[in-house]
Amino acid sequence: MRTKLTISIAFLFLFNICGMTQVVDPVDKTHDKGVQKTNDAINEGINKLFGKKKKTKTEKTETKEQTTEKISEQASEANAEEQQSQKTEEAPQLKWSKYDFVPGDKVIFEDDLLGEENGEFPSRWDLMEGNVEIAEFGGENVIMFRDGAPTIMPYFKDVSKDYLPDVFTIEFDLYCGRNNFLAYLYDRKNQKSGSPSGYTDLQINYYQMKFERSSSRHPDEQNLAQRRWIHVAIAYNNGKLKAYMDETRLINIPRIDFDPKGLSLHVYHARNDNLYYVKNIRIAEGGVKYYDRVMQDGKIIATGIRFNVGKATLKPESMGIINKIVDMMQDHPDLKFSIEGHTDSDGNDASNLKLSEERAKTVMDTMVKLGISADRLSTKGFGESAPLDTNNTPEGKANNRRVEFVKI
Repeated sequence: MRTKLTISIAFLFLFNICGMTQVVDPVDKTHDKGVQKTNDAINEGINKLFGKKKKTKTEKTETKEQTTEKISEQASEANAEEQQSQKTEEAPQLKWSKYDFVPGDKVIFEDDLLGEENGEFPSRWDLMEGNVEIAEFGGENVIMFRDGAPTIMPYFKDVSKDYLPDVFTIEFDLYCGRNNFLAYLYDRKNQKSGSPSGYTDLQINYYQMKFERSSSRHPDEQNLAQRRWIHVAIAYNNGKLKAYMDETRLINIPRIDFDPKGLSLHVYHARNDNLYYVKNIRIAEGGVKYYDRVMQDGKIIATGIRFNVGKATLKPESMGIINKIVDMMQDHPDLKFSIEGHTDSDGNDASNLKLSEERAKTVMDTMVKLGISADRLSTKGFGESAPLDTNNTPEGKANNRRVEFVKI
């Protein structure tokens, strides 16, 4: 009986307290400190009566610290996963093992943007319209397309003439989103397109490419980031045109109706809140098929096998050449190669020699992973000692940075 009476009094007491607290305005920051003190004392009494304990300020702080620690742990785990993903990306032969784009042998235009001044217009280009300048993105110089429907073209001494050969390749890295970025195959400022149909541009966004009436979406579209870096590669051979997005060929046209004469890069939708970036631009003249070249010259000179600056880390777009040579060696089991690395003259002789040896070894290791027996391959490094071209121009340096496959 006493227990029931005690509980009844407690609930009555609690009801009265609720009535008291209802008269206190929760947004009134100037309420009397005495009322607050009384309320605190009442709350403490209720907690004691029902066996509950109110958290102290110290306990609240500890809870926040625990929460912060959990967030920090989650961030560390996410960072570890990202680093592991980056390590995986260092093995491009696994991801690009079917890439069949082979860049031209002789570089006729190269711009790695080294030495450019931030905020200035890129020195090796011409402007038709819009706002374009050098910026830094991810620790590297890039060409930033800002606003005004910018259009730029490579600068040549006589751009009115056709500077693209009958067989050529164009490559560049593009950071883009959903809106199309356009690569015109003529100089819009100084040349006439010559196309009866008017189709002269490759349209690119983060998941799709279009040229003439041909259009293709990336097969892994659903998993692509909607703003990302893309490696764009275009191959032209006497009318036939192919275009690649990263490791995937999206365009394959047997014959286009005009002769490409130059290059213009354009983006209508560029704005300060929708920026586009381009880097690592190269135009190269194509050549003879690899097997014919080996039989004729006794070697293959590959300027399209590329590495990170000053390192022996192979870039994924190099896999087109390596895959072709692997296929050729599998078709011709008698072929054996000495893989020989060469550098330009930047840096000192000793470091360049070591770097060329390491790069040749990287190529050999990649080919072995793709199925070529190690006893069919050997490596050498020559550093900067055997240039093919001048080291006074970007194009000359690009031609000297090469890997040669010498028949043995």
